[in-house]
Amino acid sequence: MDHTDHAHAGPAQSTGHSHSHHHGPAAPVSKHLRKVIAAVLIPFATAVVVGLVVLWPGGAPAHERSGVGFDRQTQQGAVVSLAQVDCKSVNASQVPATGDTSTPQGREARAEQTGECKKATIEVRTGPEKGRTFVEIVQPGAPRQLANGQEVVVAYAPDAPRDLQYSVIDVNRKFPMALLAGIFAVAVVLVGRMRGLFALIALIISFGVLTLFILPAILQGSNPLVVAIVGASAIMLIALYMCHGLTARTSVAVLGTLVSLMLIGLLGSLFIDWAFLSGNTDDNTGLIHGLYPNIDMSGLLLAGVIIGSLGVLDDVTVTQTSAVWELHQADSSLGPRGLYKAAIRIGRDHIASVVNTLVLAYAGAALPLLLLFSIANSSMGSVANSELVAEEIVRTLVGSIGLVASVPVTTALAALVVSADRAAPAGAAASSGPGRSGGRGRRRKR
Repeated sequence: MDHTDHAHAGPAQSTGHSHSHHHGPAAPVSKHLRKVIAAVLIPFATAVVVGLVVLWPGGAPAHERSGVGFDRQTQQGAVVSLAQVDCKSVNASQVPATGDTSTPQGREARAEQTGECKKATIEVRTGPEKGRTFVEIVQPGAPRQLANGQEVVVAYAPDAPRDLQYSVIDVNRKFPMALLAGIFAVAVVLVGRMRGLFALIALIISFGVLTLFILPAILQGSNPLVVAIVGASAIMLIALYMCHGLTARTSVAVLGTLVSLMLIGLLGSLFIDWAFLSGNTDDNTGLIHGLYPNIDMSGLLLAGVIIGSLGVLDDVTVTQTSAVWELHQADSSLGPRGLYKAAIRIGRDHIASVVNTLVLAYAGAALPLLLLFSIANSSMGSVANSELVAEEIVRTLVGSIGLVASVPVTTALAALVVSADRAAPAGAAASSGPGRSGGRGRRRKR
């Protein structure tokens, strides 16, 4: 498994200084330890492959279009002309019958009644009715304003009257999104070089597992938790080994990640059930439940917790494993206890930053929701008790507990592996005398 780790043998033999190779790859582990690691990981990898084969969905199941939300037929279109018109002339809105403008709705209606609207002519650019045009009235207070020549996404409702079959539902932002993705890819490859390229390939494969396996398998009715565990394990194995090499160091990181994912799954299952979280809290989850009533929505929530925690877990476990390996190379006299104590100090700094990152990421995603509670002058207790916020709290805290646990677990595993691997040679090296004679001991170890 450590075929790349022998590259330092030459330089190590050319000098007697025991620290001449600190910045190179980790020293190879013994054949015995490689067998032990393989005995654990090969059955695990086999089980993941079997799980992928057994649960493979073969595509998302077909369903009758509901015409609601994202479940609409869409085509591409473009604004071919734009004209200013009086809102009153096109009956874009009406003032409330009472004439009451003290309410937000009344004031908005009054502004729209007296303001200037835009009359946009939209041409359908794709689909069987390519070339057809329709008119869209854009009110002055609308959050999405249209410009001449702008590309848009239009919804098609075949059962509606002909004049109302098409409507603009979004703008086409594919080009800026693709450009941003290209800049990201170039930056990763320029800085990371071959390692960055492999990371991008692993990212594409991860999205492939998500879209071709995890999502369709859940829609087919498979248990979301089982699907998430199999899919997350496949992503973990592919991403870690592709990015960090087929080494014992990576294998220890895989084991640490696996233990932490199991803990997150157990805690998530316990607290989602205990807190009676249904996973059906907004229009999108309600639409999913309406279209596929057999999906376990609370299981879907738990699957999201596991997959969402995986990316940060990989980072923590790889960092801790690398720290233990580097510390051992810097001072081979450190035993498992000494290695653990030194590496756990690095881990504590990592925990503090990662947990803060997770909490702020979830808070940022839920900012509009939190703002609504603030406007309503709701107490912190009532905010936390609402299912929408409680879901995010459970998601954040369960994921954070798994991250915190991954540091001591991975550090202990790495310290035990690297120390057990060197126990016999270290004794042989010690017999030749302490201090600077360690360089000869290292040559014998290789």
